[in-house]
Amino acid sequence: MPHIQGYKMKEYDIPTKRYCQTLSLKNDPMLIEEYRKIHSEEKAWPEIRAGIRAVGILEMEIYILGSQLFMIIETPLDFDWEIAMDKLSHLSRQADWEKYVSRFQECSPLSSSAEKWKLMERMFYLYED
Repeated sequence: MPHIQGYKMKEYDIPTKRYCQTLSLKNDPMLIEEYRKIHSEEKAWPEIRAGIRAVGILEMEIYILGSQLFMIIETPLDFDWEIAMDKLSHLSRQADWEKYVSRFQECSPLSSSAEKWKLMERMFYLYED
């Protein structure tokens, strides 16, 4: 159910930037429900959340509509995407997590997170007046 009131954003004491990505899940309601559960606060693997923070990511959110996922990642301005994703892929349990979640995703089971999630291009924002 969409949150009509919107979602409060974190505030940081440093300038930040964001990355937006998309990924398709297999269009199977039972798999999608299980995918939601394994990303819940109770079921998400603590090593994965710790690894995301360890590479310099300040916040990561995933939104869903049907079988389509949209991820927003907030980082410091000096964050280097390629270096961070390479580091993340070598952290403890990351390969296990990628293999585990691949059964829900429309991608090769051997794909890394960086290969599964496609960076999106910003095509609009409220331009300066």
